[in-house]
Amino acid sequence: MFLSIQELELRKKIFDEDLPAGEIDFEQEGITQLGVLHAEGEAELLANTLGEIRIRGKLNVDLELQCDRCLEPVRYPLSGPFDLFYRPLPKGPLPHEVAIDEGEAEISFYEGAGIELKEVLREQILLSLPMHQVCSEACAGICPTCGANRNTSPCNCSHEVQDERWAALRELKLGSKSPA
Repeated sequence: MFLSIQELELRKKIFDEDLPAGEIDFEQEGITQLGVLHAEGEAELLANTLGEIRIRGKLNVDLELQCDRCLEPVRYPLSGPFDLFYRPLPKGPLPHEVAIDEGEAEISFYEGAGIELKEVLREQILLSLPMHQVCSEACAGICPTCGANRNTSPCNCSHEVQDERWAALRELKLGSKSPA
């Protein structure tokens, strides 16, 4: 659904969308949409602004992510409200540094005659994901030596950690043990 500025100048746009898996591309982020993404809400052009759009609503979707420790798939249900503001992208060259206040840090930009709702939802989902996803807090992860998933099978690799910063001193110590 395209949220057109011309249409928003006349009235608010109410949306109630069901997007099937694959409609929004998450492949590059390693995310799989498991079912229908349901989003409902409204978009409006804010009065006394130069094209500022407010989109608010709620979304509900089940995703499959990859555990950061063991690389196994993890189901992640995502549900919640959103309240977003968009401004037209400024025209002309942008200065290298711009001071912004705290309120402006919450504003995104759009180009052209409006905003595609799918892109808004994609961005909102990506921003709502955890920085570090694990299948469980007790996840043992993958063995760095043999690559075995330590949750499903034990490995017999030696996990002795050596600090290479002391290697030169270790060589001196080993050299002094030689017979004289």
